[in-house]
Amino acid sequence: MRTFVALELGEDVRRRIGDLASGLRPTLPGVRWVRPEGCHLTLRFLGDATPEQVERLQETLEGIAAASPVSDAAIRGLGVFPERGQPRVLWLGLTVDPSVRALQAACERVAVGAGFAPERRTFEPHLTIGRWRDGSRRPDLPAADLGSAPLDTLTLFRSELRPGGSLYTPLRRLALRRER
Repeated sequence: MRTFVALELGEDVRRRIGDLASGLRPTLPGVRWVRPEGCHLTLRFLGDATPEQVERLQETLEGIAAASPVSDAAIRGLGVFPERGQPRVLWLGLTVDPSVRALQAACERVAVGAGFAPERRTFEPHLTIGRWRDGSRRPDLPAADLGSAPLDTLTLFRSELRPGGSLYTPLRRLALRRER
């Protein structure tokens, strides 16, 4: 099964993302929009995983989540991947605390320990909100500032590719540590 590890977003944040996407739709033709309920901060895409790998991940992610503090992320700025050429992904930028970067690094170590190949790309915190199916010219993007988002739940997801868009099913949700 296809899997990934992510920090979930609350309903209020997903609503703000949906409102932004609705306003952008008329100005960005050809974008296939991500459903707001599917928005999350991916810490490690794993790809195909065996049941044994999933079990190992669940066990080790529990300790990582318990050691990682709850934090907030600032959601601002729109951009596209790749940096040059025809855009493929439309994203919202995230500014995260160092603790989130430490959590991502821990997820990477756990993934490699479970038998996944090391990630070669640098972690760039972002929320994918749309994808272009076909080549398009680089758009002029407006400023975007959606405020802050609490990051308090680490989730191991299953991803199923469907004609209407990906379906994400939580396999394990883990609360991050609340400061006393």
